Amino acid sequence: MAPAEAYNPPMPQPSPDGSTFVPFRLALGEAILSGTALVPVGITTLTELLPVLRRLEQSGSEAAIEGLASRGQPISCRQACSACCDHLVPVTLFEAESLSFAIRAMPPPQQHALADRFRSALQQLAASGLNDRIQAEDWIGDTPSARHIVLDYLYQRIPCPFLVDSACSVYELRPFACREYLVVSPPAHCADPAANAVVRVNLPLRLFPILNRIGASVFDDTRGWFPLVLLLAWMEADPHPGDSVSAPGLELFHEILTGLGASAASA
Repeated sequence: MAPAEAYNPPMPQPSPDGSTFVPFRLALGEAILSGTALVPVGITTLTELLPVLRRLEQSGSEAAIEGLASRGQPISCRQACSACCDHLVPVTLFEAESLSFAIRAMPPPQQHALADRFRSALQQLAASGLNDRIQAEDWIGDTPSARHIVLDYLYQRIPCPFLVDSACSVYELRPFACREYLVVSPPAHCADPAANAVVRVNLPLRLFPILNRIGASVFDDTRGWFPLVLLLAWMEADPHPGDSVSAPGLELFHEILTGLGASAASA
C-alpha cells in the first residue's frame, strides 16, 4: 500500500475565508486514517498550516486512544494533568513562530508574567550548569547521553513557563512533542522515568519528526528544533521560519501527508 494513497485534490471551492474542505486517506501501518480537512487555498506558510496539522494529529491520537480503551488500556493523561510539565521539551521552529504570535497578542500584564516565568526557568537552568548542554547536545534521540541530559533536566524540577495553576495556558497551541507524549502508566511515574516504568503510547501519526526534518533541511545551522525554555530568547531576533516554507495550501498539506505516510511505512 502506498504511504499516502491516491490523493487528487478537488477543484477548490473556497469559503469566504479562503479555505476549502479536502478529503484525505492516509495509510498508517495497518490502520487507515481518513476524513476531511479545512485547508487554506492560497499561498500558505508552514506556520499558518499548523492549525490544520494539529487537527489532523488530534484525529490520529483519538483513533489510537479509542483502540487502547477498547483493549482495556485507557490513557492516564488528562487536561490539567501537569505530571510531565517539567520535562525538557523540544519545539520545532514553526511551532515556535506560532507561539511567538500568540505571546505578542497577549495583554501586557500576561506577557510580563510569562516573561518572569521564563526568566525564573533560565535562572534555574543556569544554576544547574545544563544551559550549554541542552543547546549543544542532541537529546531527542534514544541514546544513553540523550537519556542522561533529559533526566538531569527533569531532576531540576523546572516548570514549563506556560504552566499556570497546574494547567497549560497555551493548551490549544502546545507543541507536538507535548501532544505526542501520552502514557497508559500512572501519571506519577512521569516524575522519574528512570525509577518508574513509563509506558508511552506508540502513536501511528506523529508530526514532530516531520516538522523537525523540514526545519533542519531549510536551516542548515539548526537541528530543526530547540528547547522550549529558550523560546523568549529565540524571539528576540524576530525570526519567521514559516516564510521559508510556503506553497498553495493544498499542495503543502499534500506534502505533509506524503511525509507522514512515508514515515509510517518505514516504521
